[in-house]
Amino acid sequence: MNKAIILSAGQGRRLLPMTAERPKCMLPIHGKPLIEWQLEALETCGIEQVTVVTGFGAAQIEEQLAKRNGAATTSVCFNPFFELADNLVSCWLARSEMTEDFVLLNGDTLFEPAVLQRLLESPPQPVTLAVDEKPAYDADDMKVELSGSRLVRVGKHLAPDQTHAESIGLMLFRGEGVELFRSSLEQAVRNPGAFKLWYLSIVGQIAESGQVWTQSISGLGWSEVDYPLDLLRASAMVARWHSKATEHSEPVAEQAEDLMLAG
Repeated sequence: MNKAIILSAGQGRRLLPMTAERPKCMLPIHGKPLIEWQLEALETCGIEQVTVVTGFGAAQIEEQLAKRNGAATTSVCFNPFFELADNLVSCWLARSEMTEDFVLLNGDTLFEPAVLQRLLESPPQPVTLAVDEKPAYDADDMKVELSGSRLVRVGKHLAPDQTHAESIGLMLFRGEGVELFRSSLEQAVRNPGAFKLWYLSIVGQIAESGQVWTQSISGLGWSEVDYPLDLLRASAMVARWHSKATEHSEPVAEQAEDLMLAG
């Protein structure tokens, strides 16, 4: 496994005014842009090629990628429809990169390398979603229904008695799953409503044929960065990972407050 695709085309309007001039993936988390934490985690797990789908603030992301000297080779794929479309179109635009096994991740998912490592070590299935369990789920969680570890349904509107976990925005395509996903994307964009679809709607369709499985990452650290409070949580989580490096830094709450004021 040596390839990953990061979906980072969106602005992140729920984080305004912080994202008025910069994309969500460029917001600093404990001293580094969110996308840099993702790239470092990917590199730690041996990923050698990373394609970033950009849109809003594309030049800032390109500049960040150009100045880094990490182990992974990076490239960009620009989504000119980022203001109009959800992430299914971003996936479709990156379909030429889907020629071998690959990891797909949302640009707002922060995770420790152990999360990805557990996913990579999961039983070899065509499609595998990383999922986590918690006592209760809110309306914005991408909930999943399971039969054992096989995915039955995925969506934000699953009823509580159908919900067994949530997708964390990190998944793995292997073997026949690569072509299955790519061909499903090709078919989906012919739908007049494709601009309003998430790529997980395609994964849900594939699940109907019994070819999508899940891997629990329970007990490991991750956070979706979608709201201002998420920045607090993400910064606190990274501080725990790098406790020695935080001895002389600002308190986490002050860092997040500075971000909000800076806009």
